[in-house]
Amino acid sequence: MPGAHSRPAPPGAPIGIDPSGTAVRLTKVTKKYGRGASAVVALDDVSTGIAAGGFTAVMGPSGSGKSTFLHCAAGLDRPTSGTVQLGGQDLGELDERRLTRFRRTRIGFVFQAFNLLPSLTVEQNITLPLRLAGEGTDHDSVRGVTAAVGLAGLLGRRPSELSGGQQQRVAIARALITRPEVIFADEPTGALDPDTADDILGLLRQAVTDLHQTVVMVTHDPVAAQRTDQVVFLADGRVVRRVDAPSVAQVKSVMTELRRPR
Repeated sequence: MPGAHSRPAPPGAPIGIDPSGTAVRLTKVTKKYGRGASAVVALDDVSTGIAAGGFTAVMGPSGSGKSTFLHCAAGLDRPTSGTVQLGGQDLGELDERRLTRFRRTRIGFVFQAFNLLPSLTVEQNITLPLRLAGEGTDHDSVRGVTAAVGLAGLLGRRPSELSGGQQQRVAIARALITRPEVIFADEPTGALDPDTADDILGLLRQAVTDLHQTVVMVTHDPVAAQRTDQVVFLADGRVVRRVDAPSVAQVKSVMTELRRPR
């Protein structure tokens, strides 16, 4: 969807792709909270891109700007200055109504707290983005997505009847149902035990390798980062390093260095 079209493309339709193969591009993005001398700079003139069709982790010490990076990249928050492009669309060109619709159809979200609606069934939670966007429900797609994430037979249950790992599987299925350009995951394994967390990371990895999705995950866990293709490290609101094919040892070493007083 190059430019600012008045009608977003339907789920699954191709939109503009950066010639370099970049799914998300931030250009000179600064985000400040507050004004004057008390203003906090959460992102400081960040220019970087996230490769399409890859699994990217975003890491850094507490207060480094990780969550703000994700929120600006996903259109959940607007930068103070600079531009964010997702799939060729400049998010700054969209008013709030069109940006909301864009997020519903072009972006998937997975959060630590699952964010499921307790009164809805598993199937209703998964198809909620389609219904909010006014799209019809493709039951074949629902069955395919739920089978892929291991939820077959659970569609009639409510979140309270599921384990934490099953609830996160519902959240992943909900993120996948619109076939988005990018899935953003904010500490998706933070509330799970190690074995369940490993299963969830495997599903996100599968979304990239089998479904050709782009996944961007904020995490503090070197073990989770090892499952990704690349780690982008932030410190003091700036991108300071990238590591391809990360190992646990590499991630721990960089994080130790970034935590040292400077």
